[in-house]
This record gives sequence, C-alpha cells and structure tokens, in this order.
Amino acid sequence: MSRHVLMSREVLLSGAILVLLALIASRFPAFITPANLANVFNDTAPLILLAIGQMIVILTRCIDLSVAANLALTGMVVAMINVALPGLPVPVIIACAIGIGALLGMFNGILVWKLEIPPIVVTLGTMTIFRGTIFLLSDGQWVNSHELSDPFKAFPRAEFLVLPVMSWITIAAVLFFSLVMSRTTLGRAFYAAGGNPHAATYAGIDVGKTQFWAFTISGALAGLTGYLWVSRFAVAFVDLAGGFELNVVAACVIGGVAIMGGIGTVAGAMLGALFLGIIGNALPVVDISPFWQLAISGAAIIIAVALNTQANRTKGRIILKRAEHAS
Repeated sequence: MSRHVLMSREVLLSGAILVLLALIASRFPAFITPANLANVFNDTAPLILLAIGQMIVILTRCIDLSVAANLALTGMVVAMINVALPGLPVPVIIACAIGIGALLGMFNGILVWKLEIPPIVVTLGTMTIFRGTIFLLSDGQWVNSHELSDPFKAFPRAEFLVLPVMSWITIAAVLFFSLVMSRTTLGRAFYAAGGNPHAATYAGIDVGKTQFWAFTISGALAGLTGYLWVSRFAVAFVDLAGGFELNVVAACVIGGVAIMGGIGTVAGAMLGALFLGIIGNALPVVDISPFWQLAISGAAIIIAVALNTQANRTKGRIILKRAEHAS
C-alpha cells in the first residue's frame, strides 16, 4: 500500500513539474529548450546529491541539519589542500572530500547512536561547530579563483556527451543509491529502522548502527558536493551554502519522504529537488519577486506535508477496517 501511494506521489510530482514548465514556457519559451533544461539540472545537482543523503537519514527517523556546514567545511579544506599542493590529482582531492565528509557524518552518527542524543540537537550543534572550524582554519579569509589550480576548477565543468561532469556524477549517484535502497540488505534496514524500530530490533537490525550509517552516507555526499560546489564556483568562504540545509529538507518533504521515517525514495528526493531548482531558476527570469519565490516554495512544502499526512491517515484507516472485519 505504501509503495503504491509513494509511486502515485512521484507521478503527481512529475505532473506538477511538467505543469510548472508549461506555465513558465508560456511566459518565457526559451526556458524549456534542451540546453537550458540541462543547465537547470546542473544547477540543481548539488541539491539532488544532498537530498539523497538527507532522504536516507530521514528514513531512519533522524534529520541532518549539518549538511550545508559539512559541504562548506569540506569545500574549504579541499580548497586549502589545492592551494598548498596544486599538483595533487583531482581524483585524490575528490577522495579526500568524500572521506572528510564521511568522517563528519560519522561524528553525527556516533553522537546519535552511542549517546542517544536527539538528531536535531546533534546536527544543530555540529552545524555550528563545522562553521566555526571553517573560520579557525581560514582565519575568516576567502580562497579565491586565482588561488585555485585550473584542473581543480575545470573538472566539474568539463562536458561529456553534452552534459557537464557534475551532472553525470549526480545521475550516477541517483542510479547507485536507487539500487542500494531497493536491492541491498542495508537499504532495507534503513526502511525498517524508520518504519517500525521495535519490529526492526526484533528482526535483528541494530537501529542505532543503521542510523550511524545513514549519517555517514549523508556526510560523504555532502563532502563530495563540497568539492563540486567550490570547484564550480571557484570560491570557498565561511558562509558558503548558508541556510542551504533548509532547501535540502524541503526537497525531501516535497519528494514524498515522510518526516516520521520509513517512507521515501531516491527518485522522489530527486524530483523534489528538481521542483525547487526549476522554481529557483525560472521565477527570476519571468520577473517574479523573491518574496513570491519563497512563498511558492513554502506553499509547496505545506501541501507536500499535508499529502504525506493524509496518505498515512488513509493507510491507518485501512488497517483499522481490516482489523474490525477480522473480529
């Protein structure tokens, strides 16, 4: 039942995106050209990557508010590594970014798993710690484009089969984590840990450890995004991606990920991110004020939460009716 509801949510969201594109095209036809849509996807790629990690964390009844700070800290560290060692190959830098991000995610996971501190408290705290660490490392200074090596900046922008490398990395992440969530024991454990923690425990699943791995994956994706963000825009500073964690949570909620855990898909998180990405790219083009951009995004979040709540209530009623019938 939940899979059917979720699939219908993804179809509805796909329809909403098509309607949104049609409305934008009526005002600005050039927006829906293949080249521009590819640019919109590339602009939304960091949000999609972070939303995948956040979706996995939310599935386990947790939340990670430190993803943007993780992105910024990792981005600053790899930028400083590049300044100090400009000849270091890009694959090594990417491996460093993923590793640093994963370690920061593990720090969150350990606090939630071993100390049983509420995830929202942990990640609010680490969000501030990570931002403070950036200031200490950089002394509040920026790393600017002229300080970064050309290969460091060129990698995410390099084009392969029409799309930039950053878009291909995002597509690969969507496909990879779709398989992980649907075909592996770990993926099933994420759903079980959030859907019914007590039943998961009886089934031999360590819920705390599962949450730890969810935070680790979220951190690794944030680290990867940190490199891609800094290299693409060729700048690193303390407030990089400030407030972006709210967009990430919003993308998950709009994509049908249940805040109470256990329900959500990688495709849904991607569609939620694309919905926000299209709004962010299109509304300024058609001369809609920033206030309305925020209002439309906020309304989409409220509608998505209402739909999630209604779906859960419907499922509850069906179970109740079956129980009454059996009695």
